[in-house]
Amino acid sequence: MNVLAFFAAAVQSTRSLWRIGQTVLGIIFRHPITGTSIIPILPDGRIVLIRRRDDGRWALPGGMVDWGEDIPTTVHRELHEETGLNLVKIQRLVGVYSSPDRDPRIHSICVVVEAEVDGTMEVQDTLEVMEIRAFSLNALPPEPMSHDHSRQLQDYLNGLTTLA
Repeated sequence: MNVLAFFAAAVQSTRSLWRIGQTVLGIIFRHPITGTSIIPILPDGRIVLIRRRDDGRWALPGGMVDWGEDIPTTVHRELHEETGLNLVKIQRLVGVYSSPDRDPRIHSICVVVEAEVDGTMEVQDTLEVMEIRAFSLNALPPEPMSHDHSRQLQDYLNGLTTLA
């Protein structure tokens, strides 16, 4: 078996294990997992996005709420873990997204907030994030975003507060 074939088999095996793990978690818990998405706004008004390593798409930073955390603590932690940026202030609630198919990995409920941020952008979690970039409102990436982040970002840009 050559190296490429071995790597392909390992990736397929990992995907199969993940699907099995998702099924087991769904059977055990039968409840959605709570997470956050953050719309980080730099002082100059640009929006910070990350490029996810798992699907190669642009996304909003964010992640799952850890046991014992509240949403503001998760926002602060995930923002720093994925972008290296500091949370200055949570500006507003953009929405709560709960569609069972919004995240291809699990059924999750996502609380989306706009956040004023500062600091230096630097990938902290290289297993999850391959790139960080700040975009002006008229130069957001045209490709589909990961999960339902295109909808979350569009709702934000339209000034909506969404319960979906």
